[in-house]
Amino acid sequence: MGLRVERDRGTGVALLTLDRPEKHNAIDLATAAELGAAWRALRYDDEVRAAVVTGAGGRAFCTGVDRGVDVPQPSSPYTIDDPLLAIGPKANDLWKPVIAAVEGMACGGAFYLLGEAEFVIASEEATFFDPHTTYGMVSAYEAISMAQRMPYGEVARMALMGTAERVGARRAYETGLVSELTPPGGAVASALRAAAVIASYPTEAVQGTVRAVWSAGEAARSQALAHAPHLIALGNLAPERQAELFGERGRGGGGGYRLR
Repeated sequence: MGLRVERDRGTGVALLTLDRPEKHNAIDLATAAELGAAWRALRYDDEVRAAVVTGAGGRAFCTGVDRGVDVPQPSSPYTIDDPLLAIGPKANDLWKPVIAAVEGMACGGAFYLLGEAEFVIASEEATFFDPHTTYGMVSAYEAISMAQRMPYGEVARMALMGTAERVGARRAYETGLVSELTPPGGAVASALRAAAVIASYPTEAVQGTVRAVWSAGEAARSQALAHAPHLIALGNLAPERQAELFGERGRGGGGGYRLR
């Protein structure tokens, strides 16, 4: 099991925890399926009126797809199989409010979850980065998700700088990705408190508000996402070359990173 789901019937809040700390909460195929199933189950649970999503262990919220996962791809440049496309609440038609609580690293495919949360609360030690370009991959879905939350230049810089930079929690707060900073270890508690307040309000009004806010950017997001599979198919290096680049970083060939 790569996901823990806890329901507090008293507050009406569910806590979803990615539970693969030894893998920095990277998502394998089983965990991706568990996330989708969990969001869909919450649609039918009327006692849960808000949710918090986080990662176990404190070192990482999520580091995207597990590099050990083999996802066969069709040869057509017009289609792509991405196991992370259906891991978020909106992708599963859940319109109950979701708050993301980030401790440690959040990178790459983590943005699929952050992009579908209503807002993000982060520890002062949290960092955000997008490694795709470093390994010869197009940042499409991730960058599009973050473009709904951050200024253009900030999204472009994070996506293009790859592993050379990490965005610190303070900078993420200043640019709008994060709505609240907490002391180390405090993100989940703060997110649960906020979720409990929201869950105490009439759920019809809350869910209607979630949909209204989401709809404000949905048209542009949908148009951008339609281009993503083609850009990835055309721009990604062959998987073998990606693995070589990833291996070079693992052996220390890529140097360190700048925190900003």
